[in-house]
Amino acid sequence: MALLDFFLSKKKSTANIAKERLQIIVAERRRNNCEPIYLTAMKKDILKVICNYVKIDPKMLTIQFEQKNDDISVLELNVTLPEIDET
Repeated sequence: MALLDFFLSKKKSTANIAKERLQIIVAERRRNNCEPIYLTAMKKDILKVICNYVKIDPKMLTIQFEQKNDDISVLELNVTLPEIDET
């Protein structure tokens, strides 16, 4: 009976691993799909405004949108500015 339990328990753990992986994939797709359509255009506009004052690489600007619940949305903007030489 122990031998049978060994094989059955292995299948359960494999199924649980597959289930967890599927949940991660679904959560990631939902996260990517909840971003507003205008987010890419907004990033371009913000980059354009910043470049009026400081020249930066577009890779130095990141924007992330997160839907916390029905009431709360979070827009996170990170800009890495180049160092200014004041000599």
